[in-house]
Amino acid sequence: MQTENPLGSRPLPQLLASFAIPSILAMLVSSLYNIVDQIFIGQGVGYLGNAATNVAYPLSTICLAIALLIGVGSAASFNLNLGAGRQEAARRVVGSAVTMMVVLGLAYMVVLELFAPQLLRLFGGTDSVMPYALTYTRITAVGMPLLILTNAISNLIRADGSPRFSMVCMLLGAIINTILDPVFIFLCHWGVAGAAWATVIGQAARLNPPKNREAPHRGLPVLFLCYSSLGARALLVRSRARAASSWLSRV
Repeated sequence: MQTENPLGSRPLPQLLASFAIPSILAMLVSSLYNIVDQIFIGQGVGYLGNAATNVAYPLSTICLAIALLIGVGSAASFNLNLGAGRQEAARRVVGSAVTMMVVLGLAYMVVLELFAPQLLRLFGGTDSVMPYALTYTRITAVGMPLLILTNAISNLIRADGSPRFSMVCMLLGAIINTILDPVFIFLCHWGVAGAAWATVIGQAARLNPPKNREAPHRGLPVLFLCYSSLGARALLVRSRARAASSWLSRV
């Protein structure tokens, strides 16, 4: 198992290849959620189901924007502090980032549940599409905090020097979503609700990826990974609990 962050020791060409390829694949996999839903909904529900997911898609885009806002910013701050030797500051960045992910994710979910009809009308929902769009949105809203959490934390995992592990997390969710879509739509006859639940379950699966050789200590839920395992190689393991407790006491 690695004992230090490779960003501070490996040659730049090697880092570029080892980080860029998994990151690109992870982004491509993330785009599969809507594509897979569109394919199976089109076959199992029809054009109204496709229209409903298109109307609801801007809400997912906003969610991803929130995740990138927190994830990219916190990852940059984490690496800057770590490179400058400010380990305590780097730990606080992780704690602050995770807290923002949870708070904004829950707030966004509440907004969607309360104002879904108005938002869907704003994005072009018609009377014939609205029943499908409301069903899809109210279910996927439950997974919005998970979407923010997993997408934002994937940036922190890459910043910690584990791009492959980040890619595995994203790939696992996409595979599960692809498997569950036809099961829920065609076998269970749940329609757009089945596609929505498949998406939520796929997002939840990212929270507990399997252990691997690159990060054998990381077969943990991602939320706990950030507080206990993220940065364990680059930071002092014995001060992880103390750092999280001291930050939480200042909230």
